[in-house]
Amino acid sequence: MQRLYDFLRRHPTGVDVFWAVFLFGISLASETARGESQGTESPLAIVPIVLLLCLVIALRRRMPERMLLLAIGLGVVQLALDVETTSADFAFLVIVYTVAATGTRWASRLALTIGLCAAPVAQLRWPNENSGVLGNVAIMIFQTVPFALAWVLGDSIRTRRAYFAQLEERNARLEKEREAQAKVAVAAERARIARELHDVVAHNVSVMVVQADGAAYVLDAAPDQAKKALETISSTGRQALAEMRRLLGVLRTGEHQEGGEYVPQPDVEQIEDLVEQCRGSGLPVDFKIEGTPRPLPSGVELTAYRIVQEALTNTRKHGGPNAGASVRLVYFDDGLGLLVEDDGKGAPHELYEEGGADGAGHGLIGMRERVGMVGGTLDAGPRPGGGFRISALLPLKPAH
Repeated sequence: MQRLYDFLRRHPTGVDVFWAVFLFGISLASETARGESQGTESPLAIVPIVLLLCLVIALRRRMPERMLLLAIGLGVVQLALDVETTSADFAFLVIVYTVAATGTRWASRLALTIGLCAAPVAQLRWPNENSGVLGNVAIMIFQTVPFALAWVLGDSIRTRRAYFAQLEERNARLEKEREAQAKVAVAAERARIARELHDVVAHNVSVMVVQADGAAYVLDAAPDQAKKALETISSTGRQALAEMRRLLGVLRTGEHQEGGEYVPQPDVEQIEDLVEQCRGSGLPVDFKIEGTPRPLPSGVELTAYRIVQEALTNTRKHGGPNAGASVRLVYFDDGLGLLVEDDGKGAPHELYEEGGADGAGHGLIGMRERVGMVGGTLDAGPRPGGGFRISALLPLKPAH
């Protein structure tokens, strides 16, 4: 049945032609039967009139305005030639509905006018001799109602189609706006990350300069200290180069820090302070570290801190009054694992996408951008049974 329905929807003109042929056969049969019952022959003019009225049915959806004018012309011909109404005059009712549903406004108004006038004119032209004046008036009203209902139905369908078209257009526009906002959010987050990485690199270079000056100062008096300073310069330089590679992959805006100094960004050690701040604000947080803590690249530490910050902020915003959270840091041989969970009532996934931790970020969009900058992976989504879960794996060495 579904295939048949789809076929009929794809071939509306074919369906109309079928009903036109059916109406033509019914009309000729009824006129023949009426002629035999009255002992007279049907006038020859009725055949082309019936044929053209059936043509109105066949082409009503392809050219509704023209078929309306053709139907009006045929009605005038019927009145002039004294051809009484036949079964084919059902085409008037159909074309009134069609024009009201799909035609232009002027054609719709004309169809309503003709529909309201058709029955009274026909009743005046061919009154029922067996009925009195009141009877003919009643018949006239009874025959006018279907035309009015046909026009109302067609116009309501036109309004409904226009409403759905407006909804589709609005949804398409909102989808485009949402995509544009997501692109803007990604660009803003990349610019923010670029600024932070820039500060990390500047801090590392500052450390190298200080260590180099110290090594030069104690080179003769304390060679061991000079050697240690040179090793620090070497490791810090490699780390700065790694951060510089990430920085070159991010679009940097023209904003500058207030003042002339570059401030080191948060690291993993400050996550515990962040957890204490959350506890002080009334959010119970269980914090554990697994594995052996060790120094990590500055970009990895900054990314880990920001992920925990975003996650705990989202818990405070969307978790509800009795929500609790847990933070796990796991040191692996080749990376750092993060697991942040809460047991709150949660919120729609879109809110986590849009909400930032400090008002400048953009939730999961920012997390994904940060994790992507260090070559890591992020998995975020609702927990079974309630709450939200964010899991990230940050490699110690960036992917090339």
